[in-house]
Amino acid sequence: MVEFRSVTKRYGTVCAVDDVSFRIEARTLCTLLGPSGCGKTTTLRLIAGLEMVSAGTITIAGRDVTSAPASERDVSMVFQSYALFPHMNVLENVAYGPTVSGDRSAKEKALQKLRMVGLEGFASRMPSELSGGQQQRVAVARALVLEPQVLLFDEPLSNLDAKLRRRVREDIRELQQSLGLTVAYVTHDQQEALAVSDQIIVMSNAKIAQIGAPRELYEAPRDRFVADFIGDANLVEGELGAHDGSRAPVRLGGVEIVLEHRGAAPGPVRVAIRPESIVLSQNLNSGLRGTVRKAAYLGTHMEYTVEAPIGQLFVVDRDVARPIVAGTDVAIKLSDHGVALVPS
Repeated sequence: MVEFRSVTKRYGTVCAVDDVSFRIEARTLCTLLGPSGCGKTTTLRLIAGLEMVSAGTITIAGRDVTSAPASERDVSMVFQSYALFPHMNVLENVAYGPTVSGDRSAKEKALQKLRMVGLEGFASRMPSELSGGQQQRVAVARALVLEPQVLLFDEPLSNLDAKLRRRVREDIRELQQSLGLTVAYVTHDQQEALAVSDQIIVMSNAKIAQIGAPRELYEAPRDRFVADFIGDANLVEGELGAHDGSRAPVRLGGVEIVLEHRGAAPGPVRVAIRPESIVLSQNLNSGLRGTVRKAAYLGTHMEYTVEAPIGQLFVVDRDVARPIVAGTDVAIKLSDHGVALVPS
């Protein structure tokens, strides 16, 4: 388990990580997610011991490592650039760490880890002879060969194309689960975070915005930033009525829906509506009215921009067989899934 307790990191007067506390449970994959400059990579480097804290405490497996150097933390890191030695073959790259530490079984361990990441038979190849995805796997094998308590990934897929990125992230997730690894994973890609994580820590301006499971963050964002950053969200204004248990009526542009009030007081509120939760119909007998302003075909789905009384809405519709042309008046209905009140 990795735990941060009130950790702060300053560079002069600039605070890169500001009073951050969280826990990564053992044998889980936790993603640090956020925009550039939010503090996620600095947080990862603090776990690794590549940066030292200005205040607070870091523990790994219950041991205080706040002041411990990187060599004494039992962690390995996979960098964004892979950082493979170009003059060494694959086996030499993977075996480098144990070899330097004098481990006589370094080559056997390296071959085992290469088999583990699906690169058996690639031992004699040079890095320049490998694809981007294969180089990424070599970097993972090199980290695994040290048999760390914690494995760290710093934006490991950013150099890969979209299809390869999806395949490699599935490989990393499968490897983490099959070996029971504790993994901290940094990315700015929301889909990547949702796909691989047991837990996501969303960071903004050096602080934690929200911590939770992928479904929790997507379906119940704590604030506007999280709602807008985790996937796409239509943020609209509504009027919350009196509470009845955990649920309360919300009026949106003349239409009333019932939502979890999530502790918000009656009155003006903000509601996050996911694009796939909006259903468009050319039957104008019910629901909100709107007009399709833009329509785009993306193969697997249609994307619409709809002008409505509650504002401009972004809509994702899987019905590509019957597209709605721009200029068409439509009725707007909201599904029971993907519509949530944003408390703050």
